[in-house]
Amino acid sequence: MIKVGLTIAGSDPSGGAGIQADIKTFCAYGIYGMAVPAALTAQNTTHVVAVREVPSAFLASQLEAVLSDVRVDALKTGMLLSAGTIRVVAEAVKGHRLRNLVVDPVMVSSTGTGLMRKNALGSLTGLLFPLAELVTPNIDEASRLSGLNIEGIPDMEEAAKAIHDLGPRFVLVKGGHLRGDPVDVFYNGRDFFHFPARRVTGKKLHGTGCVYSAAITAGLARGMSMMEAISEAKGFVTKAIEKAKPVGKGRVPLL
Repeated sequence: MIKVGLTIAGSDPSGGAGIQADIKTFCAYGIYGMAVPAALTAQNTTHVVAVREVPSAFLASQLEAVLSDVRVDALKTGMLLSAGTIRVVAEAVKGHRLRNLVVDPVMVSSTGTGLMRKNALGSLTGLLFPLAELVTPNIDEASRLSGLNIEGIPDMEEAAKAIHDLGPRFVLVKGGHLRGDPVDVFYNGRDFFHFPARRVTGKKLHGTGCVYSAAITAGLARGMSMMEAISEAKGFVTKAIEKAKPVGKGRVPLL
């Protein structure tokens, strides 16, 4: 039976992040990918020029169209700009009883542009986190979500516990923004597990978080356990970083 993944996120016309990167990742994993854009961006590898929100009513229509027709094995969210957008997504997840939701709490682009309105954070944590199987913040996002200053693995673990209290079943705090080899901290509500990797230097990257969360989503769609999906995705991302080559004048996309 065909396995299906769905991404609900922003569109990156340069192809390095957002729904475009997610679909590439789904394809690499051999699953059928569907994409519902929740926001549009005008951007390239150097910077984001402009951001536009997809109207809530049209977002709801997109979701109802695909979810009333196709069975989804796993799904992920990325850039969700506003409280209204988040509300629509949460209602669709609950209404269609969707499983294996991976929430990548995208807040700022790799080039520094804000991708979530300040008043949307409460909706993200209050409406979507309790529905999530996994939340995948990077260090900056985990710090904002937990209110903690994160400087090492012990801080990552404390942040993971604080984020877990917001409702998701599992939390993965990504350590790529810290010095040294990147170690991600996974928390299941009882125990911590570390996922290390070697650091690939010399590349300013674009879309790593999107690809990582999409790879985990694809693994879940294929029937992997959460630990298996994360381990597989970590290796997938590391290899993609090693092979990544520039396509423009700015940051390097993974796929």
